[in-house]
Amino acid sequence: MTAVPLDPPRRLVEFTLDGEPTRISEGATILDACRKAGKDVPTLCEGDTLTPKNACRVCVVEVEGARTLAPACSRRAEPGMTVRTDTERARHSRKIVLELLASSVDLSTTPRVAEWIKEYGAKPDRFGPDAATVNEEPRIDNDLYVRDLDKCILCYKCVDACGEQWQNTFAISVAGRGFDSRIAVEHDGPLTESACVYCGNCIEVCPTGALSFKSEFDMREAGTWDEERQTETTTVCAYCGVGCNLTLHVQDNEIVKVSSPHDNPVTHGNLCIKGRFGYQHVNERAGG
Repeated sequence: MTAVPLDPPRRLVEFTLDGEPTRISEGATILDACRKAGKDVPTLCEGDTLTPKNACRVCVVEVEGARTLAPACSRRAEPGMTVRTDTERARHSRKIVLELLASSVDLSTTPRVAEWIKEYGAKPDRFGPDAATVNEEPRIDNDLYVRDLDKCILCYKCVDACGEQWQNTFAISVAGRGFDSRIAVEHDGPLTESACVYCGNCIEVCPTGALSFKSEFDMREAGTWDEERQTETTTVCAYCGVGCNLTLHVQDNEIVKVSSPHDNPVTHGNLCIKGRFGYQHVNERAGG
């Protein structure tokens, strides 16, 4: 018989969340507790496969006794703390952050942002057209994916996924300082001249569509991209024996992109170039 090592059980932390007693595993964040309690706290830069970066500040909540609002994605729950998620101060902060983001970058392909802007009464137009920070055409220098910096909110998730948290390729970094900061590869050059290995793990974690499959980009440009008509099927990659899970996104009987389940113990949402992009032969066979 093979012994299976088990982690010791975690203690429960008890605290007050919006006036209700709450219990969550030790080490969990306030955002984890909110989701467990069914509370819809907005967030953009948080990713379930990455260490929180506290970059977007949309998920801020009020912690009793704290001078500043706390990012729910990274603040761990502590025994006896009192947290309020829907105070006037927290809502006003989220409204301002949404206005600043939506006025400076294109959030048209960011899931749920339009809903949050309406919910919090944000008015991005009040900053005027000069608030846009990039204003450049999408960078299309390869056949696999597109970089549209007009949609980048500098959440650094792609940097972390390409760096020490997952891929360890370190092809992506932050160039410039202050208002000139931008996500770039070496010398801000073409992707084809960088250290990129085209795993696409940066696409997997990008919350705004600043990084996207070229297939998705082309279909959006043509007006044919329709997620409501797409089906998702999870299978096992056939290229090697690792056993990575693939989720095939299919529209009109063609694979339009590939992702990977974040809760898979093998991949945690990550793939290699073959797993994420090597599906064209299936489409050619289906079309033939």
